[in-house]
Amino acid sequence: MAASTKQVCQVSNQMSPTRRPARIPTEQETHGRRGRSITDDDANAINRVEELSYDLKVHEVMTASLKIASPEMPLSQVLEILRVNRISGVPVVKDNELIGILSLEDIVHAMQKNELSAPVSAYMTRKLVTVASYDSIVSAIQKFSDSRLGRLPVVDENYKLVGMITKGDITRGILIALQKDYKEEEVRRYRASHLFEDIISDRTTLVLRYNIKAQDFTHGGNASSHIKRALLRLGADPQIARRCGIAVYEAEINLIIHTTHGGILKLEVESHRITMSTIDDGPGIPDIEQVLQAGYSTATEQVREMGFGAGMGLVNIKRCVDKMDIESTVGKGTKLTMRIHVPTENFTGRKEE
Repeated sequence: MAASTKQVCQVSNQMSPTRRPARIPTEQETHGRRGRSITDDDANAINRVEELSYDLKVHEVMTASLKIASPEMPLSQVLEILRVNRISGVPVVKDNELIGILSLEDIVHAMQKNELSAPVSAYMTRKLVTVASYDSIVSAIQKFSDSRLGRLPVVDENYKLVGMITKGDITRGILIALQKDYKEEEVRRYRASHLFEDIISDRTTLVLRYNIKAQDFTHGGNASSHIKRALLRLGADPQIARRCGIAVYEAEINLIIHTTHGGILKLEVESHRITMSTIDDGPGIPDIEQVLQAGYSTATEQVREMGFGAGMGLVNIKRCVDKMDIESTVGKGTKLTMRIHVPTENFTGRKEE
């Protein structure tokens, strides 16, 4: 058996650490992997409002205090309920069971026929579209879109009526959540951005460490997303945070695709430098120069069918960092080190003397 050989490759971008020249995005960066975003930067297209559509549950935004009608109630009485409470519809309940919905539009139809004395059962809508209280509000949004209704009854797991939801409820719920997010984020950023300023030492380093599992595509990108958020809270320039986000995303995905047992992704933040690194125990890279060529990939066909392994990971990393080092020994593993120089004022608020 041939003896293993260790390869070392250093790539350095000779340019100002604070200003990078504009470049034309690669095809992969523009179009993504099989039509979906591939970088942490591109992932910003999914904004917080969209995230909240999945995070918020219907029961968090619905109206739980309900005005209801019985099927025998005259329409004139329901009209007064709507007027006094400034609402546009009520659920119809019989023996604690939801049997219909009566809207202002239904009452208008009755008024056209001069039938306000008719019972609710004569004009209510019996074909119900409901949403579960435990569903994400995106489910309610989809049902509003499909049905073109103005309100939806909310039911629990036993199909018992527990509330009503309108598009206005969803809007208010998202706005309240965004306001809460903003306040919490301001506090986090203030605390984090004073980290290097408040600590007195000859050298201060913040270390974040993530264990990445091989073939764990479900959680691919989570670590890079956490890293980017942490850097922004520390007060890093958004452009530097984006560069780090892209670099660690590609490094994280490489661990998932190419390693035998996964590996460790580490971020070290100092006031003047950000160092990102990955280390794994195999299988190693036979020819480092070859893997640095755009489009070269050893990913399996199955991985390629999933939209990964396009052979652009190290190329993208190289474009985003100031220095990249690769050390690899076949059969033992690979260590990838990436560095970005940071102006001191990014973390301390004081310009470097």
